[in-house]
Amino acid sequence: MHKRHAIIAGSKGNNDSSVPEEDGLDGNIPHYNKSKFDDSTKSNHSLSDWRDFRANLVAHEQQLLDSGTPSTDTASIEPPQQLGLKKWAHSIPVPETGCVLVATEKLDGVPSFERTVVLLLRLGSRDPRDGPFGVVLNRPLRRKIKDMKPSNPNLATIFAECSVHFGGPLEANMFLLRMGDGGAPLPGLEEVISGVCFGARNSLNEAAALVKKGVLRPQDFRFFVGYAGWQFDQLLDEIESDYWVVAACSSQLIDGATVDPSSNLWEEILQLMGGQYSDLSRKPKQDNS
Repeated sequence: MHKRHAIIAGSKGNNDSSVPEEDGLDGNIPHYNKSKFDDSTKSNHSLSDWRDFRANLVAHEQQLLDSGTPSTDTASIEPPQQLGLKKWAHSIPVPETGCVLVATEKLDGVPSFERTVVLLLRLGSRDPRDGPFGVVLNRPLRRKIKDMKPSNPNLATIFAECSVHFGGPLEANMFLLRMGDGGAPLPGLEEVISGVCFGARNSLNEAAALVKKGVLRPQDFRFFVGYAGWQFDQLLDEIESDYWVVAACSSQLIDGATVDPSSNLWEEILQLMGGQYSDLSRKPKQDNS
């Protein structure tokens, strides 16, 4: 089988899913454009509102299809704003910041990405220093930060008991912070969707200071060893070649995956999407070796 995309997906040539040794949590995130970051933090609340509204529209449309109700006769169907969705997932045509990339059977047999769900932290651009990147949500390492023997004093003390997840094969690491819906972005952190922010080494001191002040708790943080990254056209090429399903999902799903290591996020998202995606969730693993 032709596996070029599966080999390079999210790794820029590195398909090793091993965990870095000492100081593995001290790396920096990819190229950081301050002016772009400042603009994004001002607009993400309206984007989050749009995500929920769009999800309700999708659910409303599906209700119409399932009930056989003509589009001109919707009196018997709940309007979108009253559906009150808590957990939702649906396909979207193109990737966007805050979406998830759900691995298809074409990535079965690829250690770093088999049946993974990647949260896209930034869509990026065609600038090779600013491509799309994210973290794998459903690969808990069942280790704590103290087990990684970090040299950073904040990691060794304040965050020592925090859990660690495999975020991807590239050697830079970050953390997610779940703040609850409607919370304002914190200085030094970048909001991905409503209530979910991310940061890395350059924002760790600010995060630690907020914990010391009692604004946040250490258990609000999820740390990731490594990340997944692409060139912009590379990611689009992999999506077009059916290596990834592009979906939007609720923040409750993202949070739940990092809190409960036993959850099957890959299967849950596909089943919530329904149809052909639900069928994919029940397929046995393929031998793509």
